[in-house]
Amino acid sequence: MFLYSRIRNLREDEDMSQTEIAKLLNVSQATYSRYESGTLDIPSQILIKLAIFHNTSIDYLLGLTDEIRPYKRKIQF
Repeated sequence: MFLYSRIRNLREDEDMSQTEIAKLLNVSQATYSRYESGTLDIPSQILIKLAIFHNTSIDYLLGLTDEIRPYKRKIQF
């Protein structure tokens, strides 16, 4: 599935470890590892945080589009 490879590739593109991104998401490294492997469903709030952090859209993360640039957001963080 697109989601798992995309979040791994985006993390690696940022030269970040699973531990570093897990800290940003306020989850354990083990939990984040399960997100990347697809053994644990990713909550919507985590998807939002990942999309914002990686400056992309949830549609891109989910494989609904190949356009990596995000849409204009109504909410700024």
